[in-house]
Amino acid sequence: MHRNHRLHRFLRFYSSYFHNTPDIFCLAFQNSFLYYTTKIIYKFITENYYKEEYYVEFKDKVAIVTGGTRGIGRAIALELAKNGCNIVFNYSKSADAANALVTEIESMGVKVLSFQVNAASFDGAKNMAKEVKEKFGKIDFLVNNAGITRDKLLALMAENDWDDVINTNLKSVYNFSKAVITQMIKQKAGSILNITSVSGIIGMAGQVNYSSSKAGMIGFTKALAKEVGKVNVTVNAIACGFIETDMTAVLPQEYKDKVIEMIPVRRFGKAEDVAKTPGM
Repeated sequence: MHRNHRLHRFLRFYSSYFHNTPDIFCLAFQNSFLYYTTKIIYKFITENYYKEEYYVEFKDKVAIVTGGTRGIGRAIALELAKNGCNIVFNYSKSADAANALVTEIESMGVKVLSFQVNAASFDGAKNMAKEVKEKFGKIDFLVNNAGITRDKLLALMAENDWDDVINTNLKSVYNFSKAVITQMIKQKAGSILNITSVSGIIGMAGQVNYSSSKAGMIGFTKALAKEVGKVNVTVNAIACGFIETDMTAVLPQEYKDKVIEMIPVRRFGKAEDVAKTPGM
């Protein structure tokens, strides 16, 4: 039989078998071999891996989320709490925002602690982790989310603009990871998730400090993962694009419009989009 005839029969068989697979996952590949291959892969994944046992179990676990009162950090804290995880978070200034978050998390039936701690403080992170260990007896998850921007061209960037961003965004990752890593190694279990940015991958003009801090987080993630993976402690990073937060709210609308033109879905991401990821 001619090769094309065999291929045609193959496609007819699989198109019939996978008729109910959502076409949204392979719309661009219709009437092609890749279309059917995509449907096969989708079917295999959903039947074999899209199950509860492949999700992290959060009930009665303990998570520390840095920078938890706003944006991505707040969304992650709420998502974890919704799934039964006890939440500990730090904040730097707004006690009102912290108290509001505590109230919301408590309404979900889990425990919550808040600390007014500067994420850039080594001793602050150490003492916070110590109190969490004394309160709960363990630390299961750490989300290094604390971050700020001080956007300026390098020629106009003051030393404190550099130091503030590096200390808050990168040194805080060292501070909190150092504070929890010994406990996680003793437990032979734990997960660290670092919230980084595409700015650390591609670099952004006017963000030499921010891009450097986020690139540093990526290197930190890769190196620490190799150190502790053998004791069942995982270290991962999410490199976010443009997300609707207080940080991006101050961007000029003209700049936002240009960025949105380059995004296929024609919108910025939402903090809630990112918050779903730690569950996988």
